[in-house]
Amino acid sequence: MDNWRKSSYSGEGDGNSCVEIATRSGRIAVRDSKAPAYGTLTLPTEAFRVFVGAVKGAEKEL
Repeated sequence: MDNWRKSSYSGEGDGNSCVEIATRSGRIAVRDSKAPAYGTLTLPTEAFRVFVGAVKGAEKEL
């Protein structure tokens, strides 16, 4: 069973932009907390780190 964790940013703004992640063997699973049955995106751990770094970099440019 996965241990899903909600983003710390989920309570900000309108609170409707909720993302959850779960750690799996060497991978990170991502899903929409409002619609978990719609599926998940699963990435290798390193690819997820690169993705998060890119998002954080884009936030600084705004």
